[in-house]
Amino acid sequence: MLAYFTKRLLVLIPVWLGIITLTFLMRAIVPGDPVENMFFGKGGDPKVIQNIRVEMGLDRPLYEQYFKYLWDVSHGDLGKSINTRRYVIDEIGDRYMKTIILAFSSLGVALTVGLVLGIMAALFKNTIIDTSMTVLALIGLSMPAFWLGLLFINLFAVQLRWISIVGPPDFPHLILPSLTLGLIYAAVLMRLVRSSLLEVLSQDYIRTAKSKGLATRKVMTRHALKNALIPVVTILGLQFGGLLGGAFVVENVFVWPGLGQLIVRAISQRDFPVIQGIVLLVSTTYVVVNLLVDVLYHQLDPRITARKGAS
Repeated sequence: MLAYFTKRLLVLIPVWLGIITLTFLMRAIVPGDPVENMFFGKGGDPKVIQNIRVEMGLDRPLYEQYFKYLWDVSHGDLGKSINTRRYVIDEIGDRYMKTIILAFSSLGVALTVGLVLGIMAALFKNTIIDTSMTVLALIGLSMPAFWLGLLFINLFAVQLRWISIVGPPDFPHLILPSLTLGLIYAAVLMRLVRSSLLEVLSQDYIRTAKSKGLATRKVMTRHALKNALIPVVTILGLQFGGLLGGAFVVENVFVWPGLGQLIVRAISQRDFPVIQGIVLLVSTTYVVVNLLVDVLYHQLDPRITARKGAS
C-alpha cells in the first residue's frame, strides 16, 4: 500500500510542474503588459505602473520570471494582488475553504441521491420506477446549474420563504447551493450506479448467493454493492473537478463568499496574480483529490494488487 501511494505521489510531481508552467504562461501569453492592462483606460501614472512592474519582476526576461515564479510557489508565495497590493494567499484566505466546503457538501448530496436512485432503478429494472429515475436523470443532466439555482431561489426563498439566501455563510445558507450543484451531478452517478449494479447482479457469484437462500438485502450489501461501487469511485475524481468548476457559478448565483466571486472580480479588474493563484490552488486540489481516489480504488479493488503481483 505504501509503495503504491509513493509511486502515485512521484507521478504527480511532473503533473504539478506542468500545472505551474501553464499557470505562469497565462500571464505570458496575454497580449500586452498585465499592469498596463489593469490601468487600461484609467490613466494610470507611468511611474506607478513601472514601480509595480519592477516589484512583480515583469522587467526581467521571461525565463527568469518563470524560475522566480517556480521558486516562490514552491515556498508558498503566490505573489501580490495588483489591485489591493495584498498577498494573494491572504486574498484567497478563507474563501478557499468555503469553496471546498461547498464542493464536498455537493459531493455528499450527489453521492446520497445518486446511490439511492441508482439502486432503486437497478432493483426495479424495466418498471415505472426505473423509467422515472431515468427521466429524472436526463432532466438533471440537461439542467444548467445557474438556472436550477434561480429556480430554487424563487421556490424556497421567494415563494415558500423556507430559507433565506441573505446572511452569514453558515449551514442554512449552504443548503440551496449544495442541492443545486449536487443534484445535477447525482444524475450522472445515478446512471452509473444503475448500469454497474445491473452488470454485477448478472454475475455467477450473485446467482450462487441467491440460490443459497440469502436475502436480497444481504446479497446487495455483502456482495453486489461493494463491487458495483468500484466504477463510481473511479469517476469521483472527475466529478470533484466538475464540482469545483460548478461551484464558481453557483457561488455567484447564491452570493456564497467563496473563490467564485473573487475570481470574477479579479478577471474584471485584470488582476493576474489573483487569477493565477486561484487556478493553481484549485488545480492542485483537483490533483490531490484524484490521488486520494486512486488510493481508495486500490483499496476497493484487490485485482490491482493481484495484477501487480502477477507481473
